[in-house]
Amino acid sequence: MRRPSTSPGALVVRNPFAATPRRNAVNGDDVTTFDKTPIKKIPATVITGFLGAGKTTLLRNLVERAGGRKIALMINEFGDLGVDGALLEACGLPGCAEGELFELANGCICCTVADDFLPTMRAILDRPDPPDHIVIETSGLALPKPLVQAFNWPEVRTRVSVDGVVAVIDAPAVAEGRFAADPAAIEAQRLADDNLDHDSPLEELYEDQLACADMVLINKTDLLDAVELERVVAEVAGEIRPGVIIMRTQHGRIAPEILLGLGAAAEDDLAARPSHHDDEDDHDHDDFESFIVELGPITEPAALARRIEEAAKIHDILRVKGFADVPGKAMRLVIQGVGRRIQHYYDRDWRPGETRATQLVVIGQTGLDREAVHAAIGG
Repeated sequence: MRRPSTSPGALVVRNPFAATPRRNAVNGDDVTTFDKTPIKKIPATVITGFLGAGKTTLLRNLVERAGGRKIALMINEFGDLGVDGALLEACGLPGCAEGELFELANGCICCTVADDFLPTMRAILDRPDPPDHIVIETSGLALPKPLVQAFNWPEVRTRVSVDGVVAVIDAPAVAEGRFAADPAAIEAQRLADDNLDHDSPLEELYEDQLACADMVLINKTDLLDAVELERVVAEVAGEIRPGVIIMRTQHGRIAPEILLGLGAAAEDDLAARPSHHDDEDDHDHDDFESFIVELGPITEPAALARRIEEAAKIHDILRVKGFADVPGKAMRLVIQGVGRRIQHYYDRDWRPGETRATQLVVIGQTGLDREAVHAAIGG
């Protein structure tokens, strides 16, 4: 995907005060004077975090407790099947209704700024009744810094400010060492090929997401004991900038008053948010891949969950998510898997005319044996 070639640092920013033509009282000519009242910018919150950390659950809880705020949601997913957007649309709340939810699928928003993000942002800003707040959920594989840089585009900068970057952390995944590099494996790869620079892509992504954050939510704390949790908090604290807020959450529950209104203006201090990709003109996600597994009706959801868990163990699958058709059930079954942690639940009725189908998005590091994964999950 192409990215904007213009450097944000070279952009000319418009005057933040509104220019108003007025009639000269002496000769009747039109002259321009300036109203010294600054234009109020719409705050935007960027939600980042690895696959399965709980970003979509956080958004759903935020909408449920919006308290009258008009919130526009922008959802970005890695893969062809828009599971997260479909889950939010199913919540039945005003903030999840058509026209309030903008979905960008099959890519990472950090790579498609010009093609996807800017046109969507224009559509939000040009509405006759603009939102009070914009919340953007990035893909779990997205780098947050390129997205924050995009807020320096003149047509965006004069109307929107990044209120804060919030990183959602999967506490059990950190405790398991999911984002830690394997020094022995990396050294073996370097010895095999001197031209390779093998930093762990998971570790880099984790560090980049934390380095850009104004607030970190250590989520799923209920799945750890007190000792494990304190170790995770200490590890995260060692990765973030001074002054970044750490909050502990369960199921993505946090008061909107805490999450929103940080006033960070993150687009103005990009230099303080280092990235492993700062010296690159472009980047891609060749380290990761995704594909869809399509199955027939699922008569035993628990058995499917066990097969997914075993496939994740054997093939080191990072994420599985999707929907399943269970015969005899009016509702669709949601499947959510993070590593070997699998859960399933019914979320809503199948709609009239909607095709009942079982489709799962599988995400992992490049090199997955797709046929073997499909066979393992299909049984």
